[in-house]
Amino acid sequence: MQYEVSKLNRNNISFNRNQVFSVIGLYCFVLGTSLLGFSVYLFLESSGFVSQIFISWSGQGLFWSLITFFVSLFVLFIPVEFLNEYFIENRSFKDLLTNVISVIFVSLFFLVVLQILLRNQNVFINEYLAVARAVSFSGFISIPLVLFIFHSFGKNLYLIDKYSYSLILVIWILSTQVFL
Repeated sequence: MQYEVSKLNRNNISFNRNQVFSVIGLYCFVLGTSLLGFSVYLFLESSGFVSQIFISWSGQGLFWSLITFFVSLFVLFIPVEFLNEYFIENRSFKDLLTNVISVIFVSLFFLVVLQILLRNQNVFINEYLAVARAVSFSGFISIPLVLFIFHSFGKNLYLIDKYSYSLILVIWILSTQVFL
């Protein structure tokens, strides 16, 4: 009995700083990419290629398109310059649990923080919130499932083991589009 208790204490889930930073980097990449897409849409709307939904005149659309573009560049700048972690280790069950818990907590943290910081009645700020909610909900629902699938099949497929970070990033971006 004593052996079982000491074994449990040694195998507790520990959050590796690199794993958490890679999840934060993934979140920033997905949020920045989604905001960049919204910036392109605003530019197309102000150019007249799509019907006007968010803007009332083209100057307003160009203004918000540029603001959204620079905000997205700033968000995309954060993981490149500050985090520098581009690998998700998902080989053991302990790594899987750490990654899933990290993704859920990072998504929840950013969802709450962005909902508090960006409370405004502006149409564009509300769309920023919708994009952030879609990224967070995608992180709650689809990314833990993808991490579990990658853990199950990653040992057998070299592609999943080597390119797990890139594949998770692409799947997170695509699943964000589903929640938008």
